[in-house]
Amino acid sequence: MARPEPQMPASAYKTYAIVAPVATHHRPATCAEVDCPHYLNGWRVRIEGLPPEMVHAAKTSGRRYIELPVAEGETWLQFEAGQPCFKASEHRTRIDKPELFIVRDGDHRGNPRGTKARMHQKPEHWVEDFATHQQGLADARERG
Repeated sequence: MARPEPQMPASAYKTYAIVAPVATHHRPATCAEVDCPHYLNGWRVRIEGLPPEMVHAAKTSGRRYIELPVAEGETWLQFEAGQPCFKASEHRTRIDKPELFIVRDGDHRGNPRGTKARMHQKPEHWVEDFATHQQGLADARERG
C-alpha cells in the first residue's frame, strides 16, 4: 500500500514510536525456541540450480538427510525434522526488556531541524504526550 503524500514539510510533523530494536531487545535463539517450520517439519532443497559449493555445504553440514531423485534432472535433499535449519544463526527472540517510547520531530522523510529524539521513561508519559499533541492539532484545526 502506498504512503499518502504529506501535505506539509517534514518539519511540521512529529513521529511517535514504540520500538524494541533487535540489537538491544532480542537475543540469538534456537530453531526450537522460534518454532522454525523447517525444524518442526523438516525441509528439502533442490540440488539442480545450486552452486556446487552450496550442495557440498548442505551434504557435509552434519544434518541428517536423504537424497531423493524425483526425475531426470530433478534431485532433492530432504532434511529430517528436529535439527537446526540452514538459517538457524539468524533466529532471534525477544528478551524481557521494556520497549522504548520515542517521540521524534519530523516524519518518514527525516528530521530537518536535527533535534534529538525524546525517550519517555514510562509508557503513560508517552501516551500523555501523544494525547496532548493530538488535542493541540484538533484545537488548531477547529480554530481554522
